[in-house]
Amino acid sequence: MGSIRGIKKRKKAESKDEHDASQTPLQSLQPQPLDWWQQFSRRISGPLSQTKNIEKFESVFKISRKTFDYICSLVEEDMRARSSNFMDINGKHLCLKDQVAVALRRLSSGESLSTIGESFGMNQSTVSQLTWRFVESMEERGLRHLTWPSTEQEMEEIKTKFEKMQGLPNCCGAIDITHVLMTLPSMDSLNDVWLDREKNCSMILQAIVDPDMRFRDIIAGWPGSVSDDLVLRSSSFFKFTEEGKRLNGPKKTLPDGTELAEYLIGDTGFPLLPWLLTPYKGKGLSPDQAEFNKRLSTTRIVARKALGRLKEMWKIIHGVMWKPDKHKLPRIILVCCILHNIIIDMEDNVHGDTPSSQHHDSGYRDQTCEFVDNTASVLREKLSLHLSSKLPA
Repeated sequence: MGSIRGIKKRKKAESKDEHDASQTPLQSLQPQPLDWWQQFSRRISGPLSQTKNIEKFESVFKISRKTFDYICSLVEEDMRARSSNFMDINGKHLCLKDQVAVALRRLSSGESLSTIGESFGMNQSTVSQLTWRFVESMEERGLRHLTWPSTEQEMEEIKTKFEKMQGLPNCCGAIDITHVLMTLPSMDSLNDVWLDREKNCSMILQAIVDPDMRFRDIIAGWPGSVSDDLVLRSSSFFKFTEEGKRLNGPKKTLPDGTELAEYLIGDTGFPLLPWLLTPYKGKGLSPDQAEFNKRLSTTRIVARKALGRLKEMWKIIHGVMWKPDKHKLPRIILVCCILHNIIIDMEDNVHGDTPSSQHHDSGYRDQTCEFVDNTASVLREKLSLHLSSKLPA
């Protein structure tokens, strides 16, 4: 009797297996639930709906889903806490990813509030509020992606990469300045201070960049009429360095015994300082001086490329800003720089094959600062001789 009961159990199990197997093909024919992007992309309308490969997330936002999800995780607590009133024109509440997508599209495309609203089915005020809340959250939650190197090991890696480029020893960063163009009401006489040397209305962004085109220190908000020299001297980085709190790592000893402290490299618009080396100016340079200028210029390309890619990627600061809030714009610039760094930190290569323009300030001439520190002048001469001595015979 026992064996008979076992046979019955086996037959019942086999029958169940056959039933389950027969159900599998039918289940596979059932429509699978759409993920967030599939649903969101179907709601896109207006000119954006005609975008090539609109069904691909990367074609709309220029970043990978992995990076997008990470950005969502950074701002989730803040955005969820204050999102109860965010709805589309049909009264549907916007989820976290909806909100972040709208804000990122606004920053990356530079399109008007009305155009973004038309594309995503929401009114202009919702787009504006979402974008600003995203900016406020990223200022706090994402700032760890834009910091000065905190350990000697991290700085040594930076210096090693710079030296491999063109042989500059103990170099810690490249500094450059770009202009964010604006259009302000013409009747306001106070707006004259925003007119730069090229007669454009602009706001200045100063950035210090590492070999991987990552921003390590920025200052934004100065009017375009202010010189590169003054922007630098007014920055906290200048103050910290003069107080010995920056660029205070180990010195490098050149073959002739000269001690070379840590330093930045910049163009002729900056002063020549012991911790900021700039090119030789004028004609009739010696071969050593010409070689130094060549190496300096080639190494500084990382800063020009970083600023070029920043403007290419985050077009809200690339075109002409129409009557921007001059108090909010520096914060928007900061968040764009943070997002730029996050893409690098996430090793996001969605648009890694896109060349970065070196002409982030098209139409702008180089400025010239006449200040020369005597100690820095001697150091530059010693370094130029050292670099020339390393040239092949």
